[in-house]
Amino acid sequence: MTADSSPQPPPPSRQASVTSAGAADDVARDPTARATGESPPSVRRLVEGATALLAEAGVASPRVDATALAAHALGVERVVLALLPEAPPEGFQARYAALVERRRQREPLQHIVGTTGFRHLTLRVAPGVFVPRPETETVAQHAIDEAARVAATGVVPLVVDLCCGSGAVALSVADEVPGAHVVAVDLSADAVALTRRNSEETGLALRVEPGDVRDPGLLADLAGTVDVVVANPPYIPPDQVPVDPEVRDHDPDLALYGGGADGLEVPRAVIAAAARLLRPGGLLVMEHAEVQAAAVRVMACADGALVDAATITDLAGRPRALLARRADAAARA
Repeated sequence: MTADSSPQPPPPSRQASVTSAGAADDVARDPTARATGESPPSVRRLVEGATALLAEAGVASPRVDATALAAHALGVERVVLALLPEAPPEGFQARYAALVERRRQREPLQHIVGTTGFRHLTLRVAPGVFVPRPETETVAQHAIDEAARVAATGVVPLVVDLCCGSGAVALSVADEVPGAHVVAVDLSADAVALTRRNSEETGLALRVEPGDVRDPGLLADLAGTVDVVVANPPYIPPDQVPVDPEVRDHDPDLALYGGGADGLEVPRAVIAAAARLLRPGGLLVMEHAEVQAAAVRVMACADGALVDAATITDLAGRPRALLARRADAAARA
């Protein structure tokens, strides 16, 4: 789970015009324009206007989002504005204006277009399920690297993704380590359903289970056999409500707030589950907030079940995840 910061929400709703200053009026909302022979603005000019509107609304990547929405309105995967014809297709302007207005109101881009990219995959996203973030790709990389290392020894790796959300990490392991056995677990019924859908649509096999990571009987059949436990659990403390409307208003609380005064109730449960599930030498990879790095390392090694706790950085160089290994039984004796 990642809680990004961004500017405050936009001012009260107004009808968005997706043309830049000085461009023709929005033909979608001025049907007399065609009757009088007035030419609609080009797609490129509409995107320029949308970019300005989204920037004014505080969207962090207005140009990227405006271009992605144009591609969605055109029904294509992506667009190169310089290669588009000047005249927009019939109905494009009305469709595009509606999409831009939704984004201006800070509805997540991924919810509007219905998909997101994660590593080498395009995955479905849906309201009620946490949207995977680019920062979590680093967490996935460490899980993939460890699973690949196990596979190179001739052993079929067993990987468990706790708090799986959309299934992004679990599916990335299945995609990049062919033959790995991957299990994905989430407490949310919506997340379990979406992970199953993404598994079906990508053709990547997973065992998907509903379950609470705080349940000591979770995945009891796998106890002591797992090579990698990976998790992006909720970890926000209750008094640190995210500023970003895309997170605060659209990501589910279940995927954001970790429980307890410090937000670490669920991460503690992940550590306990990893100690129970991992084989000796098995690896835990768990995302956390950058201010929680020291506390999480202490938690991981508190009872000696996990050792070699270390912090890894995300794409921006911030301390954002824990690595720890299951201790050998002999070492603990």
